[in-house]
Amino acid sequence: MRFRSSPSKVSGRASAPPSKSYTHRAILLAALSRGPSIVRRPLLSEDTEATLAGAEALGASVDRPEDGLRIACEGLRPPDAPIDARNSGTTLRLLSGVAALVDGRTVLTGDASLRKRPMGPLLDALIGLGASARSLEENGCPPVEIRGPMKGGEISVPGSISSQFVSSLLLACPLAPSFTALHVLPPVRSEPYVEVTLHMMRSFGVGVEAAGEWYYIPGGQAYRPRDFAVPGDFSSSAFPFVAAALTDGDVTLEGLDSWMPQGDRRILDLLRDFGASVDVRADAIRVRGGPLAGLTVDVGGTPDLFPVLAVLATQARGVTRFVNGEHLRLKESDRIETTVAFLRAMGADIQGTRDGAVVRGPSTLHEAFVDSKGDHRILMAAAVAGLVADGPVEISDPECYRVSYPTFLEDLRALGAAFEVVP
Repeated sequence: MRFRSSPSKVSGRASAPPSKSYTHRAILLAALSRGPSIVRRPLLSEDTEATLAGAEALGASVDRPEDGLRIACEGLRPPDAPIDARNSGTTLRLLSGVAALVDGRTVLTGDASLRKRPMGPLLDALIGLGASARSLEENGCPPVEIRGPMKGGEISVPGSISSQFVSSLLLACPLAPSFTALHVLPPVRSEPYVEVTLHMMRSFGVGVEAAGEWYYIPGGQAYRPRDFAVPGDFSSSAFPFVAAALTDGDVTLEGLDSWMPQGDRRILDLLRDFGASVDVRADAIRVRGGPLAGLTVDVGGTPDLFPVLAVLATQARGVTRFVNGEHLRLKESDRIETTVAFLRAMGADIQGTRDGAVVRGPSTLHEAFVDSKGDHRILMAAAVAGLVADGPVEISDPECYRVSYPTFLEDLRALGAAFEVVP
């Protein structure tokens, strides 16, 4: 089976998909709270289902009423079997911190791609907090074994590999018995995701002080249960928005909260800078096509936007440079390499660099076969590229978008995209 994208124009009004980042964190904070919490309008995708299953394995109970999720936990316990994080780096890393609170042994693993993702710095930090943590293959990657409970203390962790290390420690440390001082060594990649974590922690009732490179977290705190509504996801909304900008379309999405922290909200500023028309209102955001021009894009804080913005850059006049994205090479695939490969296969003028890419446009994109490497954001970016190609683009692993945006096919079809799954 293949995902086929054919030339077409995208316009219309729709609801933004729920945020994956907020859903992951809401599930775990609800599981760590003293009492039942409600998570409304969660994203139920392969990644977040992995987090739900992991929370249940550690002792949480999960009910699924029509309006979302009801999550409660009377106390963490060691799982009966290894926790499978599937393809989700967020699940793997956030649950590692939670596992360090458990009095007992937890093993976390994942699929072949996830078992290549680095974990060493997070394991070292958990050891520094008093837990036992190791890579079972002794290569710094999953599967990992963690034995708690951790105590707290002063630790450091590099910010250059993944902000998920920082978020994992922040989420868990308030429940350790002692004070924690966390030093995040610069440079910090994907820092906006740490802001999401801090916002969620505070909304569930715990205190943490951020002071430059340091986070100070009192121990012995308790998360308070709450009723939380998940906002729309700017990361996933980037795909219909870029599709509108590319095809001279007109797309309006409802349900995007411009006030809650979300780094990929920057897609709106970047679309404006490229030349698209962006209208932000209280109830919706509208994007329309316009003359596109190249620019320099720092993807250090917003790596998930790189593949689809590289597609946009192929249709922009002049040179677009993507910089500060070394960590893109440590995602579900090497996203610099895979993005450059599929756009070159379609005829784009693009060269990869150590920390990004250089794109010269505009280019005529041609029909092609794209190997997505099983990476959801590569598939969705290639599908958007197919909208402005001179013929159909077919993409491998046609279901992998369900990891983060399970209604991608249906939502974009409803807006006019000629998408289909073919034998």
